[in-house]
Amino acid sequence: MTTFLPKEVVKSLESARKQSLRKQSRLRIRVGSEILTILKYWGHGFSVDVDDAPQLRGLVDLYDGSKHLYQCLIVASEEEAGEMRYEFKRNTRAEDKAPLDFEQASATPIALIGPH
Repeated sequence: MTTFLPKEVVKSLESARKQSLRKQSRLRIRVGSEILTILKYWGHGFSVDVDDAPQLRGLVDLYDGSKHLYQCLIVASEEEAGEMRYEFKRNTRAEDKAPLDFEQASATPIALIGPH
């Protein structure tokens, strides 16, 4: 038995699948002033809709909602099923404070109790 679907039906099924992935995902990338929704994310890369970002390359910021998670250096990997896949060359966790450039002594008191 063969299954044949008209091109219009296949196109609308694909569009509905992408829309469902967009609604489920909180992950976003920011490239300059442009913000794109991540459809799928895995440990060494992610994918976005090919219509949104056909060929990204370079430094991007990855967010979960409004929380900045990573600063990533990416390269385009492949296009598959209407999604463009990107791989991380570098994936650095974003910190809310600068790293210390000196060693802190472990025996220093945390707080002092004054006389009462």
